[in-house]
Amino acid sequence: MPASGFGESKVSGGTDGRLDAPAFHRNHEPIWSVLGPFLQGKRGDVLEVGSGTGQHVVEFARRAPAITWQPSDVVADQMKSIAAWREASGLANIRPPRVVNLTVPDWASRVAEIRPGPWLAILCINVLHISPWLVSENLLSGAPRVLRPDGRLFVYGPFKRGGTHTSPSNAQFDASLRAGDPSWGVRDMDDLAALAERGGLRLAEAVPMPANNFVLVFTR
Repeated sequence: MPASGFGESKVSGGTDGRLDAPAFHRNHEPIWSVLGPFLQGKRGDVLEVGSGTGQHVVEFARRAPAITWQPSDVVADQMKSIAAWREASGLANIRPPRVVNLTVPDWASRVAEIRPGPWLAILCINVLHISPWLVSENLLSGAPRVLRPDGRLFVYGPFKRGGTHTSPSNAQFDASLRAGDPSWGVRDMDDLAALAERGGLRLAEAVPMPANNFVLVFTR
């Protein structure tokens, strides 16, 4: 599984290993506009898969102190950055980063080992288009195994709709991704909805975001 945030250029945020993703500064507020209302007034645990630099999980943990946040990744530099952002934040509601590899079909079993019991939400930001289709399949088949009955899966990124790109820039982006790695590419939300239904989820909302992105919200 490639690095999360994957394809984003990153620069050092400090000598302690913190990385800074330009996308975080553009998209954390729009993502929160969908995630925040769901979390309001709730308690529970949220898993972020592909946490990348760790900036999203720290920002969201600051905004939702009643929620316990579990970041995860598979890349050493990213794990170091997540840990450094967590340490710098001083927040008590963020657990240390753990390895969760979505290329492994039974990744949900690993999550159960990290923290037994169902999760309030799973968050996946800018992962599916820069990873093999297998990652999408495994995410949507495994999520129902760890989410609680009222849980949600939130997936952010660029998506096609009905087989068609939502903008010329996304079509160009898709072509550039596939030229670099034929297994990558902008996914179709209809294909993801079909995967979800086979696993026991449904696509409840596709919320438009700036820069031709969406947040897809999956429920039981």
